[in-house]
Parts: sequence; structure tokens; C-alpha cells
Amino acid sequence: MTEPLPLAGVRVLALEQMQAVPFATQLLARLGADVVKVEPLSGESGRAAQPAMIDGSGRRAGATFLRYGSGKRSIAVDLKDPRGRDLVVGLAERFDVLAENLGPGRADRLGFGFEALAARNPRLVYLSISGFGRGASPYAHWPAYASVAEAMCGAYEYARRPNQPPILNPMGGLGDTGTGLFGVIGVLAALAHRTRTGKGQLVDIAMLDSMLSISDVVTNFWSMGLRAEPDVERRVPYLLTSFRCEDGWCVLQVSRPHQFERLARLLGHDEWLGDERFADGWGWHDHWPDTIRPAVEEWAARFGMRDAAGHLADAGLVAAPCYRAEDVVADPHVAKRRMLVEIPRSDGVEQPVLVAGNPVKLSAVPELPDQRPPYLGEHTAQLLTDELGLDGSTVTGLAAEGVVGLPPE
Repeated sequence: MTEPLPLAGVRVLALEQMQAVPFATQLLARLGADVVKVEPLSGESGRAAQPAMIDGSGRRAGATFLRYGSGKRSIAVDLKDPRGRDLVVGLAERFDVLAENLGPGRADRLGFGFEALAARNPRLVYLSISGFGRGASPYAHWPAYASVAEAMCGAYEYARRPNQPPILNPMGGLGDTGTGLFGVIGVLAALAHRTRTGKGQLVDIAMLDSMLSISDVVTNFWSMGLRAEPDVERRVPYLLTSFRCEDGWCVLQVSRPHQFERLARLLGHDEWLGDERFADGWGWHDHWPDTIRPAVEEWAARFGMRDAAGHLADAGLVAAPCYRAEDVVADPHVAKRRMLVEIPRSDGVEQPVLVAGNPVKLSAVPELPDQRPPYLGEHTAQLLTDELGLDGSTVTGLAAEGVVGLPPE
């Protein structure tokens, strides 16, 4: 008998768009939850992202939607129509979790706020992700994408090079995906609390709070006196830097005296070990450009970046190749850990779409193959029939009146 996934039986109604909540609910789905994606009749905004492909229903499927849509079901509902809103409220009464990132105050205005739904379903765990949380922030009404939270947590200025503009979204949408992870933690904690108490609760996750937690080094270092003037190179007591190899770049981090000793010996510069210039991390940093880097790059010039990083790792040093996309795709770790999942194209393009796999590996339960992302409204009729008891003619009538959407024949 196959062991059930850990969240089997947990049902999630997702009023979601773009990245933060879709990332969170996809992880819940991969752990066994039944996730139903509530979309407008035109599809949620992630379907409109670029680049895009044409899915098996003949509709456009954007990259953002494809990354976070696998393993979910889709119901298409016009939330501007009170009949459509009533359908969603009826569904929320039957689900364990409602997750939304509709924008500041929009869920409340539509009648899907926590207080309204909790009155009808006291066991409901309600995940709300927004830029600045619910109510307490002076910015609570601001729209927020990942870049907003990333900028306001201090990370962009911390990493900015002197006299250069900030590099935006250096990790894609970390402000979204990082926030989504905290959302998953909150949902799991609230479900555990419900098991003990029988009561649901609101899980209020702010993108800025999440990025402040992830980028905690910014304020922590500042509080401990490690500060930099604008457009002045930051001086730090360690090496965290990059160097050229034969075919690209590697990163290198040297934080402890024994690591510097290993680096000196690997490079054949034992004389550095008695040199006062390199007595501590401040000296390593100061003499990286004029002494250490030239020696490292002379050594690395005969190696590809993965081989160079491998030699450094064998010597007990912290290093890694700076991969390009094609290097990531070809990496053996990625293949063995099944961290890229192929979505076959249905529009005649040979190259499949690649999305990230499930990073949560559990020893006692299987990792099942990902299911394709749902077509828009693919499960509308099924959900309205199974969950709300509507008959086929009623569903067809609602679709004809533009209250719900069904996939093409």
C-alpha cells in the first residue's frame, strides 16, 4: 500500500494571483493537499505573464502561472457577480484553508474577509498575504510586488555597488517566494493548533516582514557597527567575493583563519601565513584586489568553474560555480534530486517548459510525479456539482450567463 502524502485530506481554496500565494499553495499541493484555484473568467494574472505558451485547451499560459500551477484544480468565477461570490462563500464553508493575495482590502470588500468566513466556518484557517499586513502598517494600502519588499528591507542598498544603481529582483521574485514559505509555515502551525482546539484562525503574512527576516543581516550588522557610507566600498572582516575561471566565474567565501590557511596552501603561497597583512579578515579583504585575487585567478585559469569549485571544496573551502541557466539544467545534482520538472508543450515547440521541483524530500512518503497545471475553469462543473450539489443544467445556465467559466469543448 502506498503511504498517503502528509497533507492528504487537507483542502485549500486559493483566491490567488501571480506568485506569493500560488507558490505557497503549490508546495501544499505537493505535500498532498487538494488545492482549488479560484480564477476570474479571464484567468488569474499569472496566466498573462510573459513568456507564454498555448496549453492543451488552446488558451495562453504564462510563465508565472506555469511555475506555480501544477497539481491544482481550477474553478472560474466572476467575483463581480453576487451569484459568483455566493458560490465561493459556499465553497469556503467546506474547505480547511482559504488562501488569498487579492490586494489590500479586496477580499473584505468582496465578502471573503476572515471575519465573514470564520463566522460561517469556525474551523477555517485563513492565509492572507499582502505587502504590509492587515491594518497596522502606514503602507497597508500600497500595492506590492516582490521588488517593493526587497527594496524596503534594505537588501538592495546593502548589495549595491558604489556609484551603481541597485540590481532589482536579483533572485527573481524572492519577495514572493520567501513570503510564500512563511505562509506555508503559518498554515501548518494553524492546522496543528486547530487539531488541539478545533478552531481556525487568521494567518497574516506581510511581504516586508518576510524579507526583513530573510535579509536580517542588513539591520543586524548595522546595529553592531558594521556600516557603510553611500557609494563607498563596504569593508568587511572576511572574503565573500568572486573570481574568474576558464569558462566563467566562481564565488569564494573565507571567514575563518583555518580557511585562509587552506587557501594559501592550495595556491602555493605558504608565505602568506606569517605575513602581518593577512593576520585577520580585515587584511584579507583589503588585500584581495592587489594580492589574493591575482593568485587565485592565475590558479583558476586552467579550470572550468565547476572543477575549480570542486578543488576548493576538496581543500575544505567554501566555493561554488556561478551557473548560467544551461549549467543549472545540465547539473547532475539537479537531475538526481529531481529539481527540474518538465511540462510538455502542446503547441508544437519541442523544448519542454522547466519548472522547479519539490525541494521537500520526505523519507517515509513517496514523491509523486507532478500533474500538469489546470486549464482555466477545468474543474468548475465538478466542484459545483460535488461540493455545492448543483445539477448540470444549473451549471450550464450559470456559464451561459457569465457567472462561471467552463473549459472549451
